[in-house]
Amino acid sequence: MTPLRLIQVGAGGMGRAWLHAIAANPDVELVGVVDLDPATASSALVATGSPQVPVTTSLTDALSGGRADAVVNVTVPAAHLPVNLEALGLGLPVLCEKPMAESVAGCLPMIDAAERAGQLLMISQSRRYYRHLASLREVLATLGPVETARCEFARAPRFGGFREQMAEPLIVDMAIHQFDLARDLMGRDPVSVYCSSSNPSWSWYAGNAVATATFTFDGGASFAYTGTWCGPHPETSWNGVWNLGAAGGGVRWDGDSLPQAYDLDGGRVPVPERDVPEEIAGSLAEFVGCLRTGTEPATAGRRNVLSVAMVEAAVLSSREGRVVTLAEVMASAREGTDDREL
Repeated sequence: MTPLRLIQVGAGGMGRAWLHAIAANPDVELVGVVDLDPATASSALVATGSPQVPVTTSLTDALSGGRADAVVNVTVPAAHLPVNLEALGLGLPVLCEKPMAESVAGCLPMIDAAERAGQLLMISQSRRYYRHLASLREVLATLGPVETARCEFARAPRFGGFREQMAEPLIVDMAIHQFDLARDLMGRDPVSVYCSSSNPSWSWYAGNAVATATFTFDGGASFAYTGTWCGPHPETSWNGVWNLGAAGGGVRWDGDSLPQAYDLDGGRVPVPERDVPEEIAGSLAEFVGCLRTGTEPATAGRRNVLSVAMVEAAVLSSREGRVVTLAEVMASAREGTDDREL
């Protein structure tokens, strides 16, 4: 099939990673790069082996030089809204880096624009794309729907900069990955959450670097998250350590290796090994597949907003010491009454 012609917006550090992923995928062709700093974009193209690709400072200008089939948005989160609105307004589907926006309220205009344009807005949740996760999903399909899920996350990164000054660095900047993966593995929508967060005496963060959250999902299923961003050791995988329970058995995944599955009597269940595109390469492959088949990805904007809402609900629950429903968070955003700072 003819490769999909892509324009990439954003050529910074993450932008270079995407340029490599696009160059390695035979199903796509890069036809333009947009960046406010043309020198940075040109340098990135040389470094990734595509020096002939034209560079502009606006998406509209990039389209004036020829046709494109889709846009990959790799700008900073604050720029996602204007870039996505411009692309969708020009009739182009968009693959946008996570997070879609910094709040649910910020997500809604993009979701509305995609619906008006009749175009796909897909969010790249790259941590959904690992070969071991593909194996995990396959064995879960034989055990039945997940009814209980637990995730333990423990890392001790010293980033410096803005993360160490955030009020809720763990929940806002990291836990969204595990929250989103819980939605994926459970195949259900979250309903409510009770969360508490704190900051240990040894923490180098100004805000809360430790959190526990218990989510209730549709049908009464539960997801329990325990996380720390300031140790103590030992550390887990960046994906966390997962324990999943279903009517037919359970699965344990250390976040890095092939999962281990068990039947109800404790006997081992074979787990197939799969070879699939990983991380942003997997996200790009799904985007292409969805555009060609007309199917909707699990991370379409209208669905991915629930992962952002899980974060907002958890922050609000910790702040106010009560159970918070996702419906409450979504309603506040739609009514324009949610002006809480994360």
